Amino acid sequence: MVKVALISGSLRKESFSTKIAKSVGELFPEGYETQLVEIGNLPLYNEDIDTESNVPEEYTTFRNAIKESDAVLFVTPEYNRSISGALKNALDVGSRPYGQSAWDGKPAAVISQSIGNLSGFGANHHLRQSLVFLNMPVVQQPEAYLANSPELFDENGKLNEGTAEFLQTFVDAFIDLINRHNR
Repeated sequence: MVKVALISGSLRKESFSTKIAKSVGELFPEGYETQLVEIGNLPLYNEDIDTESNVPEEYTTFRNAIKESDAVLFVTPEYNRSISGALKNALDVGSRPYGQSAWDGKPAAVISQSIGNLSGFGANHHLRQSLVFLNMPVVQQPEAYLANSPELFDENGKLNEGTAEFLQTFVDAFIDLINRHNR
């Protein structure tokens, strides 16, 4: 079983990023298990509270969830042309302690979304910058920028057909990346 962590960069209860992440999780075939990993409960990263004798429980739980995953799918909104503070904090928590990054070598994919027309382009590329440093190979094509996110779902909360088809091609490319790196 290949485990894929789903990380939503939004903390909002009715977050489009979270809805998209859950919907994309359903597009993976048999043999893949997806799990939404919570980031909203993580204290802001502070090396003073992350010591060998006193690691916050939330840090340990989060790091273990990432370590137990074979790959990570990020779905991010755009905040001021970048990622949310919550998502940046999760990246920092997972990358510590120094030399023991939970992210190291894990295949990743990035979907950005926005309620407007820009599709979270800035957030997508800022996140990719961090993933390079974290040594995470990332799906390059197709790129996934989703505009007008409220319009992506039907009245039952399901992705519309065109979006679901596009995201299936994205998941297929992600599966290819996962297979190349987890042999």
